[in-house]
Formats: sequence, structure tokens, C-alpha cells
Amino acid sequence: MKDLIIIGAGPAGISAAIYAKRSGLDVLVIEKNLPGGLINNTNIIENYLGYKSINGAELAINMSDHLEYLNIDIEYKEVIDVVIEKDLKKVITNTETYVAKYIIVATGRSAKKLDLSESSKYYGKGLSFCATCDGIFYKDKEVIVIGGGNSAFEEAKYLSNYCKTVKILIRSDKIKADKKLQDEIHNLKNVEILFNSEVEAIFGEDKVEGVILKNKKVLKISGIFINIGYEPKTDFVKKLNLCDKLGYIEVNENYESKIPGIYACGDIIKKKYYQIIIAASEGAIASLNIKNEISKNVKF
Repeated sequence: MKDLIIIGAGPAGISAAIYAKRSGLDVLVIEKNLPGGLINNTNIIENYLGYKSINGAELAINMSDHLEYLNIDIEYKEVIDVVIEKDLKKVITNTETYVAKYIIVATGRSAKKLDLSESSKYYGKGLSFCATCDGIFYKDKEVIVIGGGNSAFEEAKYLSNYCKTVKILIRSDKIKADKKLQDEIHNLKNVEILFNSEVEAIFGEDKVEGVILKNKKVLKISGIFINIGYEPKTDFVKKLNLCDKLGYIEVNENYESKIPGIYACGDIIKKKYYQIIIAASEGAIASLNIKNEISKNVKF
């Protein structure tokens, strides 16, 4: 049995693990994919303390190395359920069950998909959620990026290095991306912003060949990169009634949910700003609060 199990190894989960380990807790991290979470898909990060500019995958590796340096146990498995038994929590994965006194849920968010019935047939065939993963395959081709926020503009900037043209489709007449990113995009000759533009259908035989917009305009393109927001990955705890109507786990100022001993931090909780440094801070605070709770319950 562990003192603490952390589900998710993004910035929040890794930070929580580091603070828990340094506080003397017996901690286990369970991660389904790669440590670092969504930052693995980010090209350049320029707003994380200590780094003027760093590739997202490189920052994720640095964070993972910190876990290894502290000899923190990590299991690469998918958590499918959490069961409460008195003061203990059972974390059930696809292959094994683990038990702990405390849990931190830090599984973050995943990219939203297009609400189009035919879109699933094009995944991996011209439809992508990651420019840094797939951008190189569209060298000298025409692509679109769907979304008007920071991530969409970052993707478009990255794709401009490879693609013949990049069109950013924004369904409204407003841009949500930071002013700095807007200025950078406006200075790129092969990037164009299309306002009030929303995809109605995708066409193509074995791969993406183009899209039809709701205004009936047809764009012949080879690639679609989706950046329309995120949704929390909380399916495995929904039966515990920890989440709000959007699926985000509700927590108090200590990052504890309404079930004692279950904490949540990072992008899986509802908040105003979703930034790496904020997620890392929340992970640290959650672990320190758990350490404080354990210390209060120790009898001398």
C-alpha cells in the first residue's frame, strides 16, 4: 500500500510526485501515455520559468528525468476505475489494482474532436490534432487549422515552416490568441485567417482532399489540424460524482475533492487560466496539503 497514488504524469502530476517524495511520502505515479502530457505536442514554450525558449518534448523529458533522479516509481498503465473502501482508495488499472491512503487525479485534458459524423474515417489520413507530430508530412501542401486560440495559432506558426499555405478557420469574428501570437501570424506570408468560417463537411476518397464550409465555400486542402478546445479526462471517476456538468473535478482551496483523501490538480479542474506553471504549482500545493494531513494524523 502506498501513501499516495498520483494518476497522470503531466506537469501537475510530476510536480506533485516530486513534492510528495521530498516530503517523505511513499508515492506511485500511474501514467497511460508519455510523461509530460500535452506539452509533448507543443513546439516551442516561451513562458515557463527558467527557460527563455524550449521545445515542449524537451521540457517533458526534463520533467521525466526529475522523477527518475528522485527514484519515484511510475507505472505505465490505464486507470479504469477508482473504488473507495473506508479510508483506502483502490486504483484499478487495465492490468492491476493498487491501494493508497490518498489519491491525486492529474490526468489533464484531451483535444476535442470535430462534431462531424464522417470525421473519424480521416484520422491519420489528413486529420490531425498535433502539428509537431504530423506537420512534416504536409511539406509544400495546403492545410487548414481550426481554432482561434493560442494553441491554434502556435500550430499554424509551426506549420508555416513546412506547408505551402496555412489557413486558420475561426468560426466567429474574434481571435482568442495572445496579441504576440497574432502579430507573429500576421507577419507570415503563407498564413491566412478566415473569420466566420466553420467546417460543414470533409471530402476525399482515401484521405482528406478538402472541406466544405457552412458558408458553402470549398477549400481544397491536404490536411486538417484541429484546435477547438479540450475536455477533461475524468471518465474513470465520474461515478464518484466529483465532477461538474462539464466533467471537471470540483476542489476546494486545498485541491481536495468532496471525497476526503481524493485530490485533483492541473487541467482537470475548472479554473480561469490553463498554464504549465499554474498546473505545476497546483501539484506542489496538493502534495504539501496531503503531507500536512498525514502529519496531523500521526500519533506519537
